Amino acid sequence: MSAIFFLIGCSVFIALIFLAAFFWANKTGQHEDTYTPSVRILFDDEVAQDTDCGPSNEHRQSAPAAREQTRS
Repeated sequence: MSAIFFLIGCSVFIALIFLAAFFWANKTGQHEDTYTPSVRILFDDEVAQDTDCGPSNEHRQSAPAAREQTRS
């Protein structure tokens, strides 16, 4: 029986945490703009710039140029 009281207390505590998070989100304006996310998918994304993570485009060869080198 004491386990049930413990579980009820834990669930009330967790519910209060979620309630506080909800009020914090409302206070900081998380739910103000409901229109923009629905139309965001209609716009094209900007092309990401190359970073230093991989080889640069200068070192890559195009497919026709690579085939010509293998034929010679």
